[in-house]
This record gives sequence, structure tokens and C-alpha cells, in this order.
Amino acid sequence: MTRSPITHLRHVGLAMPDYRESVDFYDKIWGLVPVANDSDITFFATPAHPEQYILRVRRAAEKRLDLLSFAVETAHDVDAVTERMIAAGVQLDREPDKLGTPGGGYGMRFFDPDGRLIEVSADVADRPYRPLEPRESIPQKLSHVVVNATDVVATKKFYETLLGFRLSDWLEDQMCFLRTRVDHHILAIAHGPHTSLNHVSFEMRGIDEYMRGTGRMKRSGRPPIWGPGRHGAGDNTFSYFLDPNGNIVEYTTELERIEDDAAWEPRVWVATPEEADQWGTSNPITEQMIPAMFNDPDRGVWTGSPI
Repeated sequence: MTRSPITHLRHVGLAMPDYRESVDFYDKIWGLVPVANDSDITFFATPAHPEQYILRVRRAAEKRLDLLSFAVETAHDVDAVTERMIAAGVQLDREPDKLGTPGGGYGMRFFDPDGRLIEVSADVADRPYRPLEPRESIPQKLSHVVVNATDVVATKKFYETLLGFRLSDWLEDQMCFLRTRVDHHILAIAHGPHTSLNHVSFEMRGIDEYMRGTGRMKRSGRPPIWGPGRHGAGDNTFSYFLDPNGNIVEYTTELERIEDDAAWEPRVWVATPEEADQWGTSNPITEQMIPAMFNDPDRGVWTGSPI
């Protein structure tokens, strides 16, 4: 595949037992805007991006990653992805059809090799948006998601072969960073003891807004479990926090861009303090951060989401 049909990461869906506390966290503390809801699900957007929503939070008895949603350009691309998955023997969850979620559109769902539910969609209506103002310390878009897999190489191969993702870099042999356009990564796959969500990352307007957001979280009584700092791989800033259900969420900015795709040579980064944090400003990866990255085993694998 010469070019991936995937243009960007559209949204992440999370199911949470502490539903009301989670909704309040993402609304009142994290900085997202609820745009649609009922008693059991809330859709969150940012005023700075045309996506209808970048995060959805659903009430459930057990915590799980409901789905990852990726955008493609046309309905034809949705059908082509479906045909490719069927030919490869991939288990579908939903055939291509009109979507009933905010913004509508046309999409399908399938399970990746770890049982993660993936949605691919096109023709979703844009919502009005505006540039963020200086010092406005709320997320301006969804940056990337990192998932844990027990076989990183096999999961990487799936996304490369069937969806056209390309390798940007490795962190030793423990994590691979994958792109589809110019952003260094929209998906990363990390080695873990079980299938789970590692973290979800939200991009801020710039360094000042990123630091102001980090400070707001500290003042709210939720200090970073790691950060602020600046990674080697991806060259992006990082501040990692825990949401009410123990999922890691990240504020980031200035993620590296790969403008010349053909000339890029993937690098291998080493997990030294100097490469983990170029600035040397973050606290060490403590006993809190490492188990939080592994997260709880995902109880939703190989199970479709009701919404």
C-alpha cells in the first residue's frame, strides 16, 4: 500500500464505571466541551477542531476501551477497507452503513489482532470551530493514542499491512510509533503484560498553553504522574495525568512532523532519562507511572460497543 487511506485519529471511546465523575473531569477540569449526551453517554469536542467529538465517555459496569475511530476521505475508502479486512479474514463488528452518532457519516467496525474495536468512517459533518486564543489552555485536538499489546510486532504488522500505517520510530524494542500523514504518530503500540489502553494524548495550542494547562491540573489537586518534560521520540512535550477511572491522559504540543515521507529513516531511541525527557525537568518514571501505563486488562476485547 503506497499511501494509507487513514487521514487522522477521529475520536476515542471510553467506558467507565465512575461515569458522572469522569464526565465532570473532562468537562470542568480537562477542558473539553460536552456537545451531546443522554443518561449513559457523553460526547466531548473542542471548540478548536471541526471534529464533531474527539472523546466519548459511556457508562458501563467495567472499564474498557470502547473503540478507536479513524477517518478516511471518502465512503469508497470505507468500502475498500472493508473489502481488505474481509479478504484477510478479519472479524467485522459492523458492516458499512450510515452512522447514528453526532455528525452522521458512513462507517464500519472491525477487531484488530488484540480484539480492540476499530471504527473507520467518512462523510462525518464538520462542526463550527475557531482558533484558540493565546493563553487558552484547553486541548485543540486529539493528538494520538497508545495501546498495549503482548506482541507488538504482530499488531504493528496488521496496521501496516491492512491500513497502510508507516513506522516512524522505535523506543528500543518496546514501543513503535506509527503515522499515516505528517504527524510523527497518531498510534503507538507498546509492549505490555495484557491488552489495554496505555494513554490518550491531547494537543495544546503551544508551549505556554501546555504549561498553563499543566499548572491548572496541579492547582485542581491532580498533579502530573510524569512531567512536564519533552520526549526524544516524537520531540513532543508531555504531562501525564490520571482520570477518575485510572486511565492516563496527556497534554502535549509540538509533535514532530515528517514532511518528506519517502526520505524518512526510522530511528531507535533508548529508554535513558536523557532521551525520555530532553529537558530533564520531569520527575522520574515512578512506581505510579509504570503500572498506570499498563492499566487494567481490557475486559472489552472481542466485544462490540452498544453505541
